[in-house]
Amino acid sequence: MKKERCEKKGNSVMAEMVGTFILMFCVCGIITSTQLQNGAVGLLEYAATAGLTVVVIVFSIGPISCAHVNPAITIAFATIGQFPWLKVPVYIIAQTVGSMSATYIGSLVYGIKSDVMMTQPLQGCNSAFWVEVIATFIIMFLIAALTSESQSVGHFSGLVAGIAIGLAVLITGPISGGSMNPARSLGPAILSWKFKDIWIYILAPCVGAVAGALLYCFIRLRGQHCSTLSSPNISDVARPIPLCSRRSGPMILLVEKNWILLSKGVEGFSQRLRTKGIPYDVHHKFPL
Repeated sequence: MKKERCEKKGNSVMAEMVGTFILMFCVCGIITSTQLQNGAVGLLEYAATAGLTVVVIVFSIGPISCAHVNPAITIAFATIGQFPWLKVPVYIIAQTVGSMSATYIGSLVYGIKSDVMMTQPLQGCNSAFWVEVIATFIIMFLIAALTSESQSVGHFSGLVAGIAIGLAVLITGPISGGSMNPARSLGPAILSWKFKDIWIYILAPCVGAVAGALLYCFIRLRGQHCSTLSSPNISDVARPIPLCSRRSGPMILLVEKNWILLSKGVEGFSQRLRTKGIPYDVHHKFPL
C-alpha cells in the first residue's frame, strides 16, 4: 500500500514536470517562430498558443496530477485545503525544473538565447504587478469553480481553462508580458541568471491565485448554507419554499403553511393516480 502511494506521488510529480515542460516549450516555439519571420511576438499568436497548450495539458495529465503546472495554483489549492501542503514544495520544484528544461532545450533547438524567454514589465512595475494579480485572480476563481462543479462541467473543463488562459494573456501581454505563472518566469531567469523584477512574477500570481480561491470558497460556502436550509418532515415530492428566500411576517407564515398543505395534497393526489384511485396503503398490500 505504501509502495502504491509512493508510485502515485512520483507519477503526479513527473506529470507536473512534463506538463510545465510542454507549456514552456510551446511558448518558446511561438516566440521563435515570430522572430524567424522578422517580426515581434504577436499577442494573438501568443495567447492562442498558451490557451491551446493548456487544453492539451489538462486533457493529458489532468487525471494524474490535476494539471497545476503553476506554483501559484498549487499554493492556492493548498490554502483552501484541496491539496496537501507537504506536496507543495515537491510540485513547485518539479514545475520549475520543467520550465528550466524546456527553456534550455528550446534554446538549443531553435538557436535562441534563454533570456529571450524572460518576462519583463512593459508599462512599469506597479502596472505589471497589479495586472498579474488581477489576471491570476480571475483564472483561479474560474478553476475553483470548475473544480467544485466538475460533475456538471465534465470534459469541458480543459477547454474552458484554455479559453481563460488565452483571455488572460490578451489583457496582460502589453503590460507584463503575460506570465501569471512563477515557474514560467523563473525558469528562463535562472538559466539566464537575470533576476531583475522577478519578484513581480513570483509574488503577484501567488497573491492573485490565493485571493481568487478564497473568495470563491467564501461565496460557495454562503450559497451552500443558504440552499441546505429546509423544513423537516417534508418528502422529496413536496419540497418546501427554501428558507433562504423567506421573509418574516404573519402573511408569509400563512403562505408557507398553505404551501406545505398544498404540497401534501398534490403528493396524495399523484399517489392515487398511480394506483388507479385506490388508496395507496390498500394498493401497497394488494397490488393490481
